[in-house]
Amino acid sequence: MWRQLLEDGRSVCAEHCPHWPYRLLVPAAVGLGGALLCWKLHGRKIKSIELGEGWWGPGEKPPNYGEDTRVRPFVIDASEDDIEDLHRRLDATRFFSPLEDARFIYGFNSSHLQKVISYWRNRYDWKKQVKVLNKYPHFKTNIEGLDIHFIHVKPPHVTPGQKVYPLLMVHGWPGSFYEFYHILPLLTDPGNHGLNPEVAFEVVCPSIPGYGFSEASSKMGFSAFAAARIFYKLMLRLGFNEFYLQGGDWGSRITTLLSQMKPKSVKGLHLNFVIMPTRGLGRIKSLVIGRYMPWLVGLTREDVRLLYPYMEKNVFRIMRETGYLHIQATKPDTIGSSLNDSPAGLAAYILEKFSTWTDDSYRELEDGGLDRKYSLDDLLTNVMIYWITGSITTSMRFYKENFTRNYSSTPDTKIGVHVPTGIAAFPCELEHVPQVWAKQKFLNIVSYTYMPRGGHFAAFEEPELLARDIQNLVSKVEKM
Repeated sequence: MWRQLLEDGRSVCAEHCPHWPYRLLVPAAVGLGGALLCWKLHGRKIKSIELGEGWWGPGEKPPNYGEDTRVRPFVIDASEDDIEDLHRRLDATRFFSPLEDARFIYGFNSSHLQKVISYWRNRYDWKKQVKVLNKYPHFKTNIEGLDIHFIHVKPPHVTPGQKVYPLLMVHGWPGSFYEFYHILPLLTDPGNHGLNPEVAFEVVCPSIPGYGFSEASSKMGFSAFAAARIFYKLMLRLGFNEFYLQGGDWGSRITTLLSQMKPKSVKGLHLNFVIMPTRGLGRIKSLVIGRYMPWLVGLTREDVRLLYPYMEKNVFRIMRETGYLHIQATKPDTIGSSLNDSPAGLAAYILEKFSTWTDDSYRELEDGGLDRKYSLDDLLTNVMIYWITGSITTSMRFYKENFTRNYSSTPDTKIGVHVPTGIAAFPCELEHVPQVWAKQKFLNIVSYTYMPRGGHFAAFEEPELLARDIQNLVSKVEKM
């Protein structure tokens, strides 16, 4: 690389430097600068997290265990017994009266919940939605003692010479693989949906173990580190040695860790939710100065708009919206007992997040604004994935396993993220992380986009905006 820079310097000087001394000095300076740049980028060793190994199936790992590496087709079934049991439980729901003019300020408005339950019981067609779910190919494979569920979607047609990029997309809570159903056509067949036809993807969307159709761990300790390692093994099993990553919510944590585990395999990382460790006094200084002189601390006008007033837009909002987190990070099985038994309770618990996490102002609406961005069929299908699989408790345990006492001193906090990274900053996200803050952890930010609209469930809510931004990152990385 530095030799090429030296040659480029010589050619430039031959054209623009008439005096022979400069023809020697300038290319030498360019070559030296190039050598220093190469040393900075490649000479120092980029640390990575140890991949490790695990066994999460029941009991001890069998001696001389040989992992079943088969990738088995899987089809979701609409059982009559499941439907009858659901209807019986919905019919037995006990409702209560909301406070006058409470809207969604106290949580899911119980008057609107009655309307949702009525639709679910009398108009929602699970069999029809199962056909929608099965329109993409589903598979299962066993990794570290767990049956891992995923969908694998390839472009419907590839033109001669067209390159297709493998992309692993990971969901979060209380979402599922179904969050990606509206963005998948845009990524796998972009030309027919008004997007750049030259950047198409072969997409793998797994279910996090313990979520939906992926088997839950039988043992304590299954964290995002284990999920990242399992998903890396999944991509290898599918034949991908290099690939791109995309994630939001827990998907952001998992894909970031995977980038730190295997930076040579990850060509690029795209996030629509950034998890940053607290930086103490440095962050406070940035916030205090940034309110009045943002340019001194690297904040933009858009950052100022999204951050301030800070207490209202960040501290108070986080306090309002994270009560669930404390419960799930401490006693998930307790609340899980009730949610796993009551479909109405499960719907209220999950759908309330799709209201206020999409837009905080929806708390002021009687219906929580749920139909502003989503269809009720889509929302209930996501709930049904939790209900049919009985996975709400195991999904919530993921918080308990990840929010440990030493959360701020885990191995990933000791090293940065070196892979090319793209960040999509949606204005209604739970917390805004300016690029200048993100750079403290993500050391190679290639793209940072202020989105015009959208909240926490980006792929579900604004699939076209997210798809274009993923394409933008990949285009830039491929040209680097």
